[in-house]
Amino acid sequence: QVQLVESGGGLVQAGGSLRLSCAASGRTFSVFAMGWFRQAPGKEREFVAGIRVSGGNTDYADSVKGRFTISRDNAKNTMALQMNSLKPEDTAVYYCAAGGRVSRSWSQWPYWGQGTQVTVSS
Repeated sequence: QVQLVESGGGLVQAGGSLRLSCAASGRTFSVFAMGWFRQAPGKEREFVAGIRVSGGNTDYADSVKGRFTISRDNAKNTMALQMNSLKPEDTAVYYCAAGGRVSRSWSQWPYWGQGTQVTVSS
């Protein structure tokens, strides 16, 4: 079991930046692939970014590629999502997830945080 807690959400104007963090506790953080998903009202939860155990390999949704950067610090049991050039369509609740491998399918991730709201105003 691993517990995940997100932080860093908020309200920002279009074009601005936010940095989300995910703190993990419980089982050894370094054995898990980590990911970020988001869910806007009335929409399905969608993959944003994923990072493998070593941190050397990452994957991004096309909609955020070049604007968002995922990273992890295994020594501190934390993961981050740097979000730049934010757009109103990035508005959603952002969730941190942990699992055995990076997958773009939310159902493949067994552990989830409670989510943090990101709102981008136009």
